Amino acid sequence: MRTSPGIFFSSAVIALVFVVVTILFTDTVDAVFSDGSNWIMTNLGWFYILGVTTFLLFLVGIAFTHYGRVRLGGADERPEHSNIAWFSMLFAAGIGTILMFWGVAEPISHFANPPLQDVEPRSVDAAEEAMGFALYHFGLHTWTIFALPGLCFGYFIYKRHLPPRVSSIFAPLLGGRIYGPIGKTIDVIAIIGTVFGVATSVGLGTLQINAGLAQLFDIEESGLIQIGLIAIVTVMAGTSVALGLDKGIKRLSNLNIGMAVALMAFVLVTGPSLFLLKGMIESAGIYAEALPGLAFWNDTFADSGWQNTWTVFYWAWTITWSPFVGIFIARISRGRTIREFVGGVLGLPVLFSVIWFSIFGMAAFDIELNGDGGLVERVVDNGDIPGALFEFLSNFPLAGTVSAIAIVLVVIFFVTSVDSTSMVLDMMASGHEEKAPLHQRLFWAVLMGIVAATMLVATGKDGLDALQQVITVVGLPFFVMGFIMMYSLVRGIREDLGERPEPVTRQWPRVQSPEELAAAEGLPAPEVVVVTRAIRAGNADKDRIGDMRTGSTEARERHADTGNASGENPGEKPGENQPT
Repeated sequence: MRTSPGIFFSSAVIALVFVVVTILFTDTVDAVFSDGSNWIMTNLGWFYILGVTTFLLFLVGIAFTHYGRVRLGGADERPEHSNIAWFSMLFAAGIGTILMFWGVAEPISHFANPPLQDVEPRSVDAAEEAMGFALYHFGLHTWTIFALPGLCFGYFIYKRHLPPRVSSIFAPLLGGRIYGPIGKTIDVIAIIGTVFGVATSVGLGTLQINAGLAQLFDIEESGLIQIGLIAIVTVMAGTSVALGLDKGIKRLSNLNIGMAVALMAFVLVTGPSLFLLKGMIESAGIYAEALPGLAFWNDTFADSGWQNTWTVFYWAWTITWSPFVGIFIARISRGRTIREFVGGVLGLPVLFSVIWFSIFGMAAFDIELNGDGGLVERVVDNGDIPGALFEFLSNFPLAGTVSAIAIVLVVIFFVTSVDSTSMVLDMMASGHEEKAPLHQRLFWAVLMGIVAATMLVATGKDGLDALQQVITVVGLPFFVMGFIMMYSLVRGIREDLGERPEPVTRQWPRVQSPEELAAAEGLPAPEVVVVTRAIRAGNADKDRIGDMRTGSTEARERHADTGNASGENPGEKPGENQPT
């Protein structure tokens, strides 16, 4: 094996212990996660809402400062992937599976039960409110949760050349201790959270695949079938893992985005096209109008509990697998500036989400308001959320064929998520990006499948309810980490970039007449020359870095504390400063 034993085995043992304990003590585990989830939702739901909105404002702010020009990598590095390939991998590894699962289910759910309880259910006003909430949940805020750790990873891994681990983000605060027990604890927590977060996505995808097969081929929706589906997809993901990033993930991602666009175009062309095109523009306006209020809405006065089971669950779930998506998008974004990174990650996928929900959501509203209906009955009244997409497609031509294609699309999204997660988890455990032995990456794929099957089938609760409760509890530590990440990133950039000089202005004399004012206005502004110099590693610095690579944790900590704090380069003589 080529990995860090402490991180690898600790993470693996904790995950496997969860599986065994859940199977042996189902009722006790259910009670623990139920109580913990209810307490968090009741007392800390506001913290989740505040946290994601704060992260979003931070990212937008840092992109527009002079820090936005800092490149994630060497000064001369340029992006490895084209914008189209970059977007395809972003989308497939991010929320592709989520959009397939919730694209119809969420708008219809809010259409039947308006979250704010201020409009008539199943009305036009309810449709507008439903669209605003759906885009709030899967627009800027969701991608913010991915972008923040992604930006931090991109900076500390490719600018400072630290290991691809969550602990590296905290280097400005911990120094050499990121290699010690504190850093390893952070990495184990991140790996466990990622396993559970992606396992939740695997569970949701399995429920949807099972629902589609039940509608097309009358296959029973049962735990045994779902375990079989998880096993099949895990094998497919393992095959993709063996092929590697370019041959596996990249090709599947491109296929994914192509099929998703084709499905969306099919709905647009065969559905009420003019209604959907108009609705697409209107949905963007609804989202823009609703976003400022929803970003800070906490259901304070009604206290209905609705937000806890929807928004808080989404944020808790998404942030648990943000380390995986963060490292992955950092890996494929190397060479881009902070401004390009934030603009791309918050721009392209969010735009696609708006288009996706506009087409599927508006088409679903049209079926309920102007068509035969049936979506509310199946999704809301009968609680069949996984079957929403297939009930929706039954209202279109070639329903059977298109539903089969949709199942294949869900499976591919499923495979790319497990595939890319396996690669990232192995990177986090080993601490380097070099290609690891195949069996290590396959281990993580199998482990996620086992955890997904356990949460979905072995618990005593309904599958979706069990997934929500577990992930709400697991997500809490990651929100705390998010606030620390923001401070650590700014501190790290300041240390590397240096503070900007104080602005120098023209010095005005005292003026008491028009002539004196005119003369003062003619005075030239001062010319400011900022001299910088490149600090090259001298022999002593090189020796210290070599010691850090080969020496003990204590040696690394000692060197991290001393560093180049003085800013002096022992390899240069006075007067040899060169501009950079």
